[in-house]
Amino acid sequence: MAMIRRMPALGAMRAFEAAARHESFVRAAAELAVTPAAVGQQIPLLEADLGVSLFRRLPRGLELTQAGRSALPELVRAFAHLTRAVEGLRGGSLVGPLAVSVIPSFAGRWLVPRLGGFLAAYPEIEITLRAELRTVDLVREDVDVGIRYGKGIYPGLDTRLLLTEEVFPVCAPTLLAGERPLKRLDDLRHHTLLHDRQLSSEEPSLHWPVWLRDAGVTGWDFARGPGFTDAMMLLAACERGLGVALGRGGLCADELATGRLVRPFRESRGADYAYYVVTPEGHAEAPRVAAFLGWLEQEAARSRALTGGG
Repeated sequence: MAMIRRMPALGAMRAFEAAARHESFVRAAAELAVTPAAVGQQIPLLEADLGVSLFRRLPRGLELTQAGRSALPELVRAFAHLTRAVEGLRGGSLVGPLAVSVIPSFAGRWLVPRLGGFLAAYPEIEITLRAELRTVDLVREDVDVGIRYGKGIYPGLDTRLLLTEEVFPVCAPTLLAGERPLKRLDDLRHHTLLHDRQLSSEEPSLHWPVWLRDAGVTGWDFARGPGFTDAMMLLAACERGLGVALGRGGLCADELATGRLVRPFRESRGADYAYYVVTPEGHAEAPRVAAFLGWLEQEAARSRALTGGG
C-alpha cells in the first residue's frame, strides 16, 4: 500500500503562492486580506516543513530561489482549480470583480462602445478595464482576461481567436467628391496618406508602401504624409478629412456602419495579426470569465457581419 505523504498547511502554501507572484509580502497580504507580518510568519514555517529555502531576503525585496521558481507555476494552477471548485460549491456565483487587460486602441474603438450591453446583462460583475500597451503577466498581476493583438502564440495561456481583420483604405465621405475624387487606387497619389508609426515590422500589411505595392500600385512616394503613434488618433484624423488611412475592419466597424468613414475602393488584404483572448490555464470556466468570453464572442460575430471580416 502506497504511503500518503503529509501535505504542508494549505494556508502556508497560499501565502507562499501569493508572495511569490507579487514578489512582496505587502502585496500578498493585501490580496489575502491579512497583515504582512502574518504572511512573513507563514513562509519560514513552510520552508522548515519542506526543508528548502523558497525566498532570498534582499535589501531591495524578495527573490525566489530556484526551488521557489520551480514550484510556483504548479501552485498557481492548483489554487486556480481550487478557487473554481469553491465557486462551484457556492453555485457558480457571478458576483464579484473581473479584471480585463486590453490594448488601448481596441478598448477605445471596439470594446468600450459595446460595453453597455455587457453591463446591462451582468450588473453583478464588477468589471475593470485596464488599457495597456505592455504585455501583462495575467497570473502574477491577478488579471482574469487579456485581449491581445498578435499571432496567437502565448505559451502558458488558454488562447482563443476573437477577430481577424481585413486591411483597406478608409476616408471621410467628403474626400469622395472633392476636386480629386477617389475612384481607383492610383488616385491616392493626389491625397494625403496617414501613417501608423507604432507598427511592428511583423505587420507589413498595415504599412502603406507594402499595401500599395502588393495591390500593384507603383510610381510615386508611398511614404509621404503625417504619422501617428496611436491608432485612435490616426482614425480621428481620418474622420476629420485630413487624409486617407489604412483601416482595420475590427477598429472601423462602427464608423463604417454609421457612415463616418467610407471605403473608397473594394481592394483589401488580410492583416498579419489578429485579436486573441487569453486567460490563465483552466480559468476560462470560472463563471465571471465564462460570461465575459461568451459576450465577447457574440459581439465579435456582430462585428464580422458589419465588416465582412473573419
